[in-house]
Amino acid sequence: MSLQPYSYARRPLVEPDWRRVPGWRDVTDEQWRDVQWQRSHCVKTAAQLRDVMGDLLTDDVYDDLVADQQQRATMSMLLPPQMLNTIVPGTGDEGVPAAGAAWSEAFRADPVRRYMLPLLTDRFTEWASHPFASRDSLHEHDMWAVEGLTHRYPTKVLAEILPTCPQYCGHCTRMDLVGTSTPQVEKLKFTLKPANRLQDMLDHLRRSPQVRDVVVSGGDVANMPWPRLEAFLDELLRIDNIRDIRLASKALMGLPQHWLSPAVVEGVTRVAGTARARGVSLAIHTHVNAASSLTPLVAEAARTMLEAGVRDVRNQGVLMRGVNDTPEALLDLCFGLQDEASITPYYFYMCDMIPAAEHWRTSLAAAQDLQHAIMGYLPGFATPRIVCDVPFVGKRWVHQVHSYDRVRGISEWTKNYRTSVEADDPDALERTYPYYDPIDTLPEDGRRWWAERQRLDAGLGSLVAT
Repeated sequence: MSLQPYSYARRPLVEPDWRRVPGWRDVTDEQWRDVQWQRSHCVKTAAQLRDVMGDLLTDDVYDDLVADQQQRATMSMLLPPQMLNTIVPGTGDEGVPAAGAAWSEAFRADPVRRYMLPLLTDRFTEWASHPFASRDSLHEHDMWAVEGLTHRYPTKVLAEILPTCPQYCGHCTRMDLVGTSTPQVEKLKFTLKPANRLQDMLDHLRRSPQVRDVVVSGGDVANMPWPRLEAFLDELLRIDNIRDIRLASKALMGLPQHWLSPAVVEGVTRVAGTARARGVSLAIHTHVNAASSLTPLVAEAARTMLEAGVRDVRNQGVLMRGVNDTPEALLDLCFGLQDEASITPYYFYMCDMIPAAEHWRTSLAAAQDLQHAIMGYLPGFATPRIVCDVPFVGKRWVHQVHSYDRVRGISEWTKNYRTSVEADDPDALERTYPYYDPIDTLPEDGRRWWAERQRLDAGLGSLVAT
């Protein structure tokens, strides 16, 4: 066969040896697999990172991290050791010096580091945020039927059951709600007590026979005590019209120890058995963005969940520059998911238009090229769709765009259903809805056009793309 653009090869998963890191030299296998040890040793500050890494990293990396947390970060820092361990470069024997400038350079370049531990020098100084960026870029709060229950699609709802995660991603689309406040972002707070909020969600779903699909998310369901989550799922399973339940948990990758703990495995087995008996599809959706995040523990957690009875474990990644925005990176990740971890590649979302995220976002044209490039290699059922989550529209395959001005980076999209905020709008299905490329990706004419718009309206909030 002639030379192909991408060459497939199985790559066995590896659990990096955490003992190469100064702060973990005495950590036993038993401790590493203990979910409580993982949770209690999460890295939350640059000082804690220094305690773990010591002089492996040069001072400029720590200073860069502190500066980002103080000046730009929309998410606070939180990494379990499991996840941080996949960022750390190897030892000198593997071609990376044991410490110093070269080690720090490898750390800076790491794709997982780029979105889990953003540095100030990663961010753009010009157009750091798009003029139309917003804290709740998808308007999920505007579509709450009751507190935390987003009713955007006719037959599907999103249940944000809690506002915390075991790990915080810098690009989080729910940065308005999830996690603790940062110097830049005072987080939105739920007003109801958790029990009352969940009860209101269940009551609304009982009154909504048109809803058949519930994504149980947050935050991350791994942060809810299992008995409380199981009680909520049991009530969902009693609602006759609910036919699909999807549990959203990046922790399947970032903290697989949670999903391997005996109490959780036993609980999932009970819930999956009830779902199967009632003809309901129960799945877990995780969030893996780079092949290096896949380790034997992640694969063990995914397969344990499948053995416990969930129908599928699927991956919803986010397309980000410097992380996974090449055909090779996407295909390596997808084959690792499918072949080595029993996780089905499902979606890659274009990074949403939240503040300070332009260095992560790709243009629509780049996303279309990537979708084209990965076609034909994976099985059809495991070929992920790259989607643009268009405000007030929802998920659209990147080739479904209605029109696209590549000079100004403005795409227009149509829709075939009304969101909950447009229930009485007769024109909702007739108009088009805009989405915007990062300005730095535009040709000179496009960048000049946006700069002129900025000069005309220094406030940015009333920019009109005409």
